[in-house]
Amino acid sequence: MHKYFLLLLVLLSGCAIQAPHLDQKEGPQSVRAQKEAQQQIKEQVPVVPTLKRKIALGRITNETVYGRSFLRDQFNDPLGKQVTDMTSKLLTESGAYLVFERPDIGRVYNEASMTGNKLNIIGVDTLLIGSLTEYGRKISGESGFASQSKRQVAFAKVDFRLVDTKTGQVYFATSGAGEASTETASTFGFGSQAGYDGTLGDTAIRQAISDAIAKINAVVNQQTWSTAILKLDGDKVYIAGGKSQGIKEGMVFRIETLGEKVKSPQTGAEITLPGQTIASLRINALFGESELNEGSIGIIFNGSIGNKKISDLIIRYAGVAQ
Repeated sequence: MHKYFLLLLVLLSGCAIQAPHLDQKEGPQSVRAQKEAQQQIKEQVPVVPTLKRKIALGRITNETVYGRSFLRDQFNDPLGKQVTDMTSKLLTESGAYLVFERPDIGRVYNEASMTGNKLNIIGVDTLLIGSLTEYGRKISGESGFASQSKRQVAFAKVDFRLVDTKTGQVYFATSGAGEASTETASTFGFGSQAGYDGTLGDTAIRQAISDAIAKINAVVNQQTWSTAILKLDGDKVYIAGGKSQGIKEGMVFRIETLGEKVKSPQTGAEITLPGQTIASLRINALFGESELNEGSIGIIFNGSIGNKKISDLIIRYAGVAQ
């Protein structure tokens, strides 16, 4: 009887640590064929320029009880700094923004003064402010006669708002949530074992920030692309924005007059009335080396600027010339 019991333990432990071998099979279409088809679809989609908004990070703090103590104040906030760094990185990687430093601007000033350079601070369109409002971990598990399981879960939530730097108005607010988990199981002491996983919290925060930025991008992308005229040189028109913003040769833009600005009796805010389209512009050359100094050169057709000042005009995307 004792031998049979030992044999049963061996069989059960073998089941706990072994798994059937899975053969990876390719679908009816090869991976290469699928990638080629996806690339063809991507090339058929009309190219639309991406106006990169100038954005700066303001206060992003940790408003949870995690990581707080009597020895730390609002200026000693390592978790808040981590959220700020992650947000800056993900905003930059999204390709939709020109991200400018604000939290550590003092260090930038000091470095510029050490080298004798004058720091040229560029104003931004939007200030992003927010906080980590939920953050924590929990462990759950089940145990039976011969088996037990353990699940570690980390969760996070961030709240962001976008502030118009010209008016101070909060024009958009959103939240993002993220969760990360890991699970282990064993039978009769055999199976996977894991201790405390410190990376789960970082993953949850990163997912929460990505969720919030995706919602911000959806709102920003609804705005019409526009830019300004830099200079007129005969029949050539130099405009701001180039390759990194998606502008290509052959694209067509509308030249519009800036509408009259009036003050709203209802809100007290300044409102710009719609302008008029006076000409079309076809891009035939690009110049510049980086996002901040790129530009495009176009030729006017279907209309004329006349004697209007370039400061009274605006460029808006119209399409690709046929």
